[in-house]
Amino acid sequence: MMGTVIITGATGSLAIATIEHLLSNCPSLTVLGTVRNATKLPKSPSLLQLEEIASRYPPGRLITRNLDMGSLSEVQSFARDVATQVESGELPSIRAIVCNAFTWSLDGQKFTQDHYETTFHVNHLAHFVLVLGLLWSMNRENGRIVMLSSEVHDPQNHNPLSALGAQLPANDRLEELVKPRVDDPGKEHDMGWRRYANSKLANVMFMESLNKRLQKNPELKQITVTAMDPGGIVDSRAHIAQRVSVRILFRVFALLLPILRLFTNQVRSSMDSGKDLVKLIADPAFHSLRGHFNGSRPQPPATIAKNEHQCEALWSACWEWVNMTESDTCIVKQLV
Repeated sequence: MMGTVIITGATGSLAIATIEHLLSNCPSLTVLGTVRNATKLPKSPSLLQLEEIASRYPPGRLITRNLDMGSLSEVQSFARDVATQVESGELPSIRAIVCNAFTWSLDGQKFTQDHYETTFHVNHLAHFVLVLGLLWSMNRENGRIVMLSSEVHDPQNHNPLSALGAQLPANDRLEELVKPRVDDPGKEHDMGWRRYANSKLANVMFMESLNKRLQKNPELKQITVTAMDPGGIVDSRAHIAQRVSVRILFRVFALLLPILRLFTNQVRSSMDSGKDLVKLIADPAFHSLRGHFNGSRPQPPATIAKNEHQCEALWSACWEWVNMTESDTCIVKQLV
């Protein structure tokens, strides 16, 4: 069946591996990958790699579009444009939206042009807008939304790379997610990890909240939402933001990966995780499945993600932060 798969952050290590698997194994699917700046010169090595992959397939199998996830208005405009193309038949209906784009700042706070903290904005809020804006353009029989999670989304999981893990503010202080207090001096690195972990926890909570709404909607109830923890990807370009010692450690892990695979599945290559992600995107065996996955294995999410009161508080806060209205989407704000 024809369909479009949207992947944000298409030049990321996991995205490139996923796109390669999709194009080679799912010939009926068109991949629409978003990149922050496809026209910037000189082109980045990852963008050149994406273009090389596209050259192996017929024109139109892989489409790249500019999208700055740090601009809510740009995300809204992109969603409207894609919806128009689907309605006109220029693009096949959306089979999957893969919310892959992410950023982090381990050396202090950064803010977007919307004046929101960058990590939470890009990793969660932008995807909140994108998904809700495109629901009506999705395939009603087997549309899939895949959020990217992380082991650190769970406050109960120890993070050996940071003294601080996920910890959402109290419901009456949720605005601190987008307008945080100033980091304590010397705590910038660990607070950066907390912001990243919180954004991934928000993705998992969004999965829970959206699934409940979809299942109550007769027209959308077959669209599913999953969240995938891709594991520790040893060859991820994102490690460039890590401390030197951690970067060296992951290089060693990459060399030892054939041995490490015998003992753990928490350390993976981008190709390993890309294969798992394609299963959640397109494998018929995953049709109608919802919930949290470690790779392609079902895994319970953090306990807090099953707390409906807290999930709904976060959903409502995000709805207000992005100025969403029910005319912007086909899903309700309040869970009935």
